Amino acid sequence: MKQVNWFERKFDFSFQQNIFPSIIERLEGTSIRLEHKISQIPTEYLTVKPDNKWSIKEHIGHLSDLEPLWQNRLDDILANKEFLREVDLTNSKTDLANHNSKNVSELLEEFIKLRKNTLNKLKNLTEEDIYKYGLHPRLKTPMRTMDLFLFVAEHDDHHLSKMTEIVTLLS
Repeated sequence: MKQVNWFERKFDFSFQQNIFPSIIERLEGTSIRLEHKISQIPTEYLTVKPDNKWSIKEHIGHLSDLEPLWQNRLDDILANKEFLREVDLTNSKTDLANHNSKNVSELLEEFIKLRKNTLNKLKNLTEEDIYKYGLHPRLKTPMRTMDLFLFVAEHDDHHLSKMTEIVTLLS
């Protein structure tokens, strides 16, 4: 089964309930799920680029590449900025990083370290903080702190699923 491309995804952030503790739980679980997933994948699969798209290592590196963006967008929201900072939609940082030349353990460690920093910031937020918002530059919609990190959790799952697609294709 093929999933929809990330940039074609639609998001609905109209819910009002505080689901932030569950979102934090998902974000904490990404590292664990990623480590488990990688431990089950043959090493020779990690750098294969089906249809010249990203390899598993590049997907892992991409998660690390974007983690500072999530942290910076949180800062934007908390600083009451009208617009969240933009991202390079071509993902050139990931394309140029040569993640395939890196050891998978290094890639995992980097992501875990960056995610831990994000989680430390999130765990100190007040309920008022999680309802603050800024306008998302691509989606053109208000995005609360809670929405931003639901978006991040969905992004994590998207890339974990892409890794599964690669393994399924190669198996």
